[in-house]
Amino acid sequence: MAFLGVFVFSGVGGEALGLEVNVNQFYEDTNLADGWIYSPLLNDLFLYQVQCLGATTEMERQVVVDSQAVLENDPDVTLHFVENNTISKFYLMEGEPLDINDSNGVWLDKSFANAKGLKTGDNITFKFGDYEITKEIRGLGYSPEYVYHASIYSILPDYNKMGFAYFSYKAFPSDNVPYNVLNVKFDGTPENYEGILDYHLGGYYGTFLERSEHSSVSQFQNQISLHKMMADVFPIVFIVVSMLMLLTTMTRIIAHQRTQIGILKSNGFKNSTIIWHYLSYGVFLVLIGSVLGLILGPIILPKILYPVMEHLFILPSWKTVSGINFAYVVVLMVLMSLVVSLFSAKVISDENPAQSIRPKAPNVSTSGFIEKFRFWQYLSFNTRWNYRDAKRNKFRALMTVIGVIGCTTLLVCAFGLYDSMNDVEELEYNVINHYDSELFINHDISQSRIDEISKEVNGNEIIEDIIEIQSASTKKAGMLLVLDGTDLISTVDNNWNEMEIGNDEVSISQKMADLLGVGVGDTIKWHPMDSKDWFQTKIDKIHVDPNSQGITMSKDKFESSGLNFTATSIVTDKHVDTNYSGVKSVITHEDSIKSWNGISEAAWILIYFLILFSSLLAIVVLYNLGLLSFTEIEREITSLKVLGFKTKPLRRLLLTQNLWFTTIGFILGLPIGYYVLMIMCASAGDSFYIVPRLSLANVLLTACITFFLSIFVNLMFSRKIKKLDMVESLKRGD
Repeated sequence: MAFLGVFVFSGVGGEALGLEVNVNQFYEDTNLADGWIYSPLLNDLFLYQVQCLGATTEMERQVVVDSQAVLENDPDVTLHFVENNTISKFYLMEGEPLDINDSNGVWLDKSFANAKGLKTGDNITFKFGDYEITKEIRGLGYSPEYVYHASIYSILPDYNKMGFAYFSYKAFPSDNVPYNVLNVKFDGTPENYEGILDYHLGGYYGTFLERSEHSSVSQFQNQISLHKMMADVFPIVFIVVSMLMLLTTMTRIIAHQRTQIGILKSNGFKNSTIIWHYLSYGVFLVLIGSVLGLILGPIILPKILYPVMEHLFILPSWKTVSGINFAYVVVLMVLMSLVVSLFSAKVISDENPAQSIRPKAPNVSTSGFIEKFRFWQYLSFNTRWNYRDAKRNKFRALMTVIGVIGCTTLLVCAFGLYDSMNDVEELEYNVINHYDSELFINHDISQSRIDEISKEVNGNEIIEDIIEIQSASTKKAGMLLVLDGTDLISTVDNNWNEMEIGNDEVSISQKMADLLGVGVGDTIKWHPMDSKDWFQTKIDKIHVDPNSQGITMSKDKFESSGLNFTATSIVTDKHVDTNYSGVKSVITHEDSIKSWNGISEAAWILIYFLILFSSLLAIVVLYNLGLLSFTEIEREITSLKVLGFKTKPLRRLLLTQNLWFTTIGFILGLPIGYYVLMIMCASAGDSFYIVPRLSLANVLLTACITFFLSIFVNLMFSRKIKKLDMVESLKRGD
C-alpha cells in the first residue's frame, strides 16, 4: 500500500511537475511575452505612449498574418515578421539562427516541416492578401506561442494542414511594414497593466491579451492542472488507507505474540528493545515500499503518459522531474508509520510480564440503547451476535468501513470520469452538432461564391469567430457562434433539452457564465479579436457546450449590432469529399471524433490506471481486514463450534457482518467519491465544460466490484472454520 501510494503520487506528480518545469524553461529561454497588444496603430508614437506608461519593461512589434503555403492541400501558415526577435523568440532546432537583417530567409515550424518533408535549404512560397513571397528555409524550430497549436477547424493539431513561420521584418514585401501585434513584458499583474492601458489609452490601443489567456499557454496549463489534481487527490486515499492497514496489522501481530512478549520480558528484555523490534517491522516495510515507489513512479508513469502528450504539445525537451515534495511524502509516510507502530507496541509494553503472558482479555460489551427495545428479542441470533461483536471491536469495524470507503471513492471517481468523458463526446458530436461535414471558407472570397457553395452542398452558413468577452470585473477570450436558422447545430440546456434562441436573443455558455460571474439578465461587452469596437449585449439564455465557451446568437441579432454577416463556414448533413474553390478545409464528423479521441487520450490512460489501482486497493484492504477479522473472532467461532454450531451457519455469520460493513462503507463512499469527481471535473480548465456524472450502470458496477471482492475475501477466510484446531484456539483464551 505504501508503494502504491508513493508510486502514483511521484509518478503522476513527477509527470505533471516535469511538464511545468519543461514548459517554464522553454518560456524563459525564449522570453515569452507577458501579454500581447493587438492594434493596427503600432507606429512610433504609439510605442512612445506605451513606453511612457512606466509598467512596460520590454516591447517588440510584429506583423502577424495568415497565409497559405503553395504546397499540397494549401496548408495554413501563420507568418510572423519580427522587428528584433527578443520577445517570444523563435527557438532554433536545426539550421542557422534567425538573422534580423536577412530578407531572403524563413525560419519554419519544425513539426510542419517534418509533416511536409521540408528541410533547410528548400524554398517555400506563401500567399497572403495581394502578396506572394518565396523564401529559403534557413532554420527549423519551435515557438513558445505554439506549444499547443490547433486551428478553429480541429482541437487536435494536424501539422500537415497548419504551421507557422518567422521572418525578419525586412522580408515583408512592402516598405511600409503594417505592424499589428506588440509583444510586451511588464511589471505587476496583468490586471493592473490592462487597467493602466485602459486608463491612459482608452479603446485606442485595440485589444490586450494576457499570457494566461493565450490559447497555447492556457491549454497546456489546463493539462498540468488536471494531472496535478489527480496526483494530489488519489494518493491521499492510498496513503491514509496504508496507515490504517499498518495499524491493524501491527495490532494483530502484537495480539498474536503476547505470550512471546511476556516471556521475553520475564527473561529480562527491556521494553525499549521490544518496542524497537516492532517499530522496525512497521517502519522498514513502509520505508522500503515508499522508496521503491519514489524511484519507480517517475521512471514508469511519465514514459507511458509523455508519448501521448507529445502528440498534442510541442516542447524541445520532455524530461522527468523529481521534486523535493516527493521525498517529503516518503518522510511523512515513515514518520506516520513510526507513530502508528509505536501506538500499537506501547500497549503491550506498558503491561508487566505476568499480564503479557496471559491472553488479552476479550472486549466487554454491555447492553446498549437498542438492546433495551422489545424488538431486540425478535431479531435473529445472527443479527444480535454481529451487532454485539461490532460493539466489542469498534476499531476493527471502523477500519473495515474506512477501507471500503476508500475503495468506493476511487472507483466512483474512475467510473465517473469515464461517464463524464463519454458524455462530452455524446453531447458535442451527436446532441449539439448534427452535421456530417463542415466547410471552412477562405477569407477573400465573395458572398455570392459562398452562397453558391452552400447551395451545391445543401448547407447552412454560420459564423465562428474568436472574441473577447468582458463582464463588470472579468475579461475572457471565447468563441462567437452566429446561426442562420440551421437545424444542424442545436443549443441545449443542462439537461440536454433543445432550447430555441430567438432572433433578438443571446445565449452564453454555462462555463463562460461561471467564469465571468454573470447570469440571465446581466449585460456583457464583447468584440472580435481583429476589431477594437466593443458591443454591449444582454444575456437572455444560458446553454451548455463542452468544447466551445462563448456566446451564440442569430443572424438578425448579429446584424442588428451593425455587423455584416459573412460566413466563415458552411455545415451540411452531406458527406463532402470534393474540393471546392474558395473552401480552405473540410472537416467531417469522423474527423471531429478522431480529434477528440486524440486530445482525450491522456485522460483515458489516467482513468484506466485509476480503475486498476482502485481494484488493487480493494483487494489489499479487504484481504487484510478479512484476515484481521477472522483472527480476532477465532476464539468466539471456536466456542460456537463447541456449542454445536455447524460450519455453514458460522460462515453465514461472518458473511453477514462483512456485508454490513461493506454496505455502510459503500453508501458513505458514494457521495465522497462524487465530491472528488466534481473537483476533478472543475479542474478541466476554462475551455472545457465537463459535467460530473455517474451512470446507474457504473454505480451498480462499482457495487459489484466492491461487494464481489468483499464476499470473495470473506468466503476465502471462512473456509478455515472447518480446519480450526478447537483445543489450540480455546487455549489462547485460558
